[in-house]
Amino acid sequence: MNKYKFLLVVTTLIVSIALSITALALAPSGATITVRNSTSAPSDTAGMRVALAGNVTEMDLSGFSNTPSWQGYYGNVTGTIQLADSADNVMYNWSLTSPNGEVYASENSSVIWTNIACFNFTAEGNLSKDDTGNAGGYSQYGLNLSQIEARYGIASSDVDGVDETFSESNTHVTFYTNNLEFNSTECPTAYLYDETGQATAGTFEEVILYDPDSKGIVFVALLENDETGFDNRQHDFQLIVLEDGHGTDTATTDYYFYVELE
Repeated sequence: MNKYKFLLVVTTLIVSIALSITALALAPSGATITVRNSTSAPSDTAGMRVALAGNVTEMDLSGFSNTPSWQGYYGNVTGTIQLADSADNVMYNWSLTSPNGEVYASENSSVIWTNIACFNFTAEGNLSKDDTGNAGGYSQYGLNLSQIEARYGIASSDVDGVDETFSESNTHVTFYTNNLEFNSTECPTAYLYDETGQATAGTFEEVILYDPDSKGIVFVALLENDETGFDNRQHDFQLIVLEDGHGTDTATTDYYFYVELE
């Protein structure tokens, strides 16, 4: 073999290896789900007051209604970081009982993770434009706040709307999705309640991403390590997702769950 042919073989091999490595981006993987429990707040017992003909009575009432806009999920995450081939033959793995990373929930069963971006309340809302160039940053042309609220039957005046729950001024820990970095000031963020009944930065943080391929949003819970949650028990994540239960709408919404472990 002459030196030029040898160089050609080596160069081809290097290019092949580089292409293989590029194709193996660390994308989120579908999660296996085990449902432990699913409940909602019970109705309070009706208060009673006697009525007497001829009387007028001043009184104050208090009560609650379950949100018609959100579903909550919470629980723990276990898994492995593995070294395997495309046929899922494992060369080695590292078990994780309290992993770092993220839990993702989307209505789309096949998210294109390479194009994922932060959901932008003030995006242009022109879904015919290509928004894939903003991967790892803010969506510029995709769904905006008014469009996503309309999709789920939320009025701009509703107290449980998207921007009343998530804030673009809240910060979150820096995280990575499919090798894309999202720094602490990028994505709309909500702080879900801990055992004190308070929302605290740095605990049970959730952000919203936008998938320009499906024209949908992805909810992301940033994993904790056995943090005490809203029910005074330890959880790795708490997550809320949009679901339209307004008026006569009793249909359910399918969500697909993914995890990315570190």
